Amino acid sequence: MTRSTRERIIDESLRLFAERGYSATSVAEIEAAAGLSPGAGGLYRHFKSKYEVLAAAMNEHATRTRSQIAEALAEVGAIGTSVPIEERLAHLCKAGLAKVREESELTRVFFRDLSQFPELVATVREGLLQPMFDAITTWFRAQPEYADADLDWPAIGAVLGGAVVHYRLFQDTVGEPPGRVERDRFVASWVRLSMGLLSAPSPAAAAGVAEVAG
Repeated sequence: MTRSTRERIIDESLRLFAERGYSATSVAEIEAAAGLSPGAGGLYRHFKSKYEVLAAAMNEHATRTRSQIAEALAEVGAIGTSVPIEERLAHLCKAGLAKVREESELTRVFFRDLSQFPELVATVREGLLQPMFDAITTWFRAQPEYADADLDWPAIGAVLGGAVVHYRLFQDTVGEPPGRVERDRFVASWVRLSMGLLSAPSPAAAAGVAEVAG
């Protein structure tokens, strides 16, 4: 499908921001990458500034993510509970890894450059990161195997979702996966940890562990 000029500007700017950093990327470089005459002002026919390009990229990816997560949950749910829970968990983990990989450029810009733009941090947090954590929580609560598990599901979602985000982010920034653990081993361990929730301790015991850890 042919991309519009606006779409090319957004896509190429995000790629350059991820590779070089927001401040180190010039408008002329974005124009050149998008197939426009560098320095001729073509970008300004679609955006008022480089910041507006960045904001558009964050907002459009966040909007797309909401619908994609809903679709992914429907796909995972369509597998059905007749499939062993280990397979369902593996599918969920792989779906999360695929989503984070798809948004690798955005996450690199987010963690490196967006501290100077708190309004865009909020956009990515609420539009991309939090929906993924919420999706994990929603999925676990919907599985019959976990129906009787008295757990802090938002916290569980933060731990398991954080592991998925960290795995891909580490791989993208360092050039190899954390601990040099390939994807299949990571998924298998993620599943094993998730299976451990089936025999989770009582809330009182969990509270005791938290006190010791503190």
